[in-house]
Amino acid sequence: MDLNSAETSADNFDKQTDAELFRLMSVGQPSALGIIYNRYGSLVYRLALRILSNPQEAEDLTQEIFLNLWNRGAYNPNRGSMSSFLTTMTRSRAIDKLRSRSTNLKFLQRWSQMMATEIPPLTPFESASLSDRSHCVRDALAQLSEKQRQVLEMAYYEGLSQSEIATKLSIPLGTIKTWSRQGLLNLRKNLQNLIG
Repeated sequence: MDLNSAETSADNFDKQTDAELFRLMSVGQPSALGIIYNRYGSLVYRLALRILSNPQEAEDLTQEIFLNLWNRGAYNPNRGSMSSFLTTMTRSRAIDKLRSRSTNLKFLQRWSQMMATEIPPLTPFESASLSDRSHCVRDALAQLSEKQRQVLEMAYYEGLSQSEIATKLSIPLGTIKTWSRQGLLNLRKNLQNLIG
């Protein structure tokens, strides 16, 4: 096989549809995975980085997503596009990683998912209700002690684990865990009318 025919073969792969590349990949053609990665690797990485806010974790997750595609071949071209499949898998795995960072922050994660869910344009009533709930959450956070609020904000907004918070604040891990638990319990109590 000469160099020109190898280039032509690579060009042919580049021109194939995602479904055709997936079929080739399924029969063990690694160059097909390479082209799929070239097409969607940056999309997967950017989404992972946006959710995880950590470049190393985003890189690891990107590799995990494409290895999973190669090993399991769970994609079905009849059910949707490759980009939709990869973004759904990336979002799901990234959220799983966020949840595994700290089991003590499950309440905040559920709340953030509920608030971050893409929804159609709000009606005036829904907008007023959302504004009211946001105000209630801000008030509930303001009612926490400064220490509890700081720990919860660092975990939620900065994505830090309790160990990382303890290191950053130079406070024993047990104290951080106590503040976090008390803060979550107080936050739940303060938001009980919204939750129940």
